[in-house]
Amino acid sequence: MLRVKICGITNYADAMASISAGADALGFVFYKSSPRYISPSDAKKIIDRLPPFIGRVGLFVNEGEDTINTISKYCNLTVSQIHFDVDEESLDHLNVRALPVVRVKEPKDILKYKNRYRLVDVFSEEYGGTGERLNLDWFKGIDCSKIILAGGLTPENVKEVRRYNFFGVDVSSGVEKIKGRKDHLKVKQFIRNAKAL
Repeated sequence: MLRVKICGITNYADAMASISAGADALGFVFYKSSPRYISPSDAKKIIDRLPPFIGRVGLFVNEGEDTINTISKYCNLTVSQIHFDVDEESLDHLNVRALPVVRVKEPKDILKYKNRYRLVDVFSEEYGGTGERLNLDWFKGIDCSKIILAGGLTPENVKEVRRYNFFGVDVSSGVEKIKGRKDHLKVKQFIRNAKAL
């Protein structure tokens, strides 16, 4: 079963609508330049009210180890999503499980961190939520069981990725009304189409 993360959560209503629709994890963007930025204190208020067994993922861009560890502990995150180049040793030093992000420019980039669970997204000068898609042909013949695919996914096209056996998918802009606000019907359709047998 394909796991689904709804990223860019900024409010409790969107969080609960995503969970009710079957989301496995929620993403909180701790990158101040993002239109989906949420402060750690606001994220904590949402996270403290969530039901158990839901993944809580913090997205970090160009932050130091201490900052990531502090926010992760404060917000009770289950995973830190690392959107910048970092070596494997640094990932292991974090106090919360790290999910490196591979921003792909060419097919061989997909194999970076190949022994780890990783999020694979299209390269962009921005960080996340651009709506741009990767060429799915690049994944042919690759073990995708540890890859969470992101980038340009929508309720309409998510069915196309199911045959590659990705561990999961990550969506933000594809289920929004406006940046930072989710369209609850699109969230429901996305998760239904991602998980359909």
